[in-house]
Amino acid sequence: MEYSSGSVQDYYTLMKPRVMSLVIFTSLVGLILSPVSMHPFLAIISITCIAIGAGASGVLNMWYDADIDSIMNRTVRRPIPSGSVTKPEALTYGLVMSFGSVFVMGVLINWISAILLAFTIFFYAVVYTIWLKRRTTQNIVIGGAAGAFPPIIGWLSTSAPLTIEPILLFFIIFFWTPPHFWALAILTSSEYEKASIPMMPNISGNKYTIRQIFLYSIIMSASALIPFYLNMVSMIYILPVCFLNLLFIGISFQLFVTEESARIKIYAKRLFIYSILYLFLVFTFFLIDYLYIKYSWELLI
Repeated sequence: MEYSSGSVQDYYTLMKPRVMSLVIFTSLVGLILSPVSMHPFLAIISITCIAIGAGASGVLNMWYDADIDSIMNRTVRRPIPSGSVTKPEALTYGLVMSFGSVFVMGVLINWISAILLAFTIFFYAVVYTIWLKRRTTQNIVIGGAAGAFPPIIGWLSTSAPLTIEPILLFFIIFFWTPPHFWALAILTSSEYEKASIPMMPNISGNKYTIRQIFLYSIIMSASALIPFYLNMVSMIYILPVCFLNLLFIGISFQLFVTEESARIKIYAKRLFIYSILYLFLVFTFFLIDYLYIKYSWELLI
């Protein structure tokens, strides 16, 4: 086996840290919102296992996609195409982290959350990366489920039963994923075309993709409001989220009505950047609302 001179930074990059940070945060929200309290030490172990599992998914994704990463300018400097890490090393690294995170989660937390973590890794690495990504324009829609599971894993790690609350968190992320990634796909359509990846802008065109972005933006915004009508949250959550929804739909609408190619790129980039902030803020307001209600009740008691 050929060994590389990969640095710690290279192996960290393989884990897709930006994606990992979102997984850590959304799983933490799921864990905190759970009605079952958890010892802080066990909570740290749980979130760490979820983070390592997410990182393992990213490593396996980069291992399999090394051939197309070497074609696209956006990914050519990743550790494997740049030669910093070899494919066998990345595969070993990803598999060890996958099995390790699931095993520790099962032994120290519970096996239900561990099994869902294992399924999430499998879904991202096999169902999305190996099966869907190079075969269908719906790769992001179906594969997006992998990124939506962490809040449920966080919730189940407390040994709480599966209820409607974590499922709603799942659907917010699930419906957020297509407009987020299709906006990026519009910006990098030539790159995906060069790598023969059937992203929607390349196959169906920008116009159809933008219609789908606008549709999913409305569905996602509606899903973010449902918790209020199920008495899961209060006005502390719903008021700022309504504003965030209006901004998201507003940018999507600007993209929808724009005909000029240069301006389509501008609004697509604006939507892509805002979508990251949107998801972070929505889950932040879930936390703020929960903590406000919890501690206001404790003060009353």
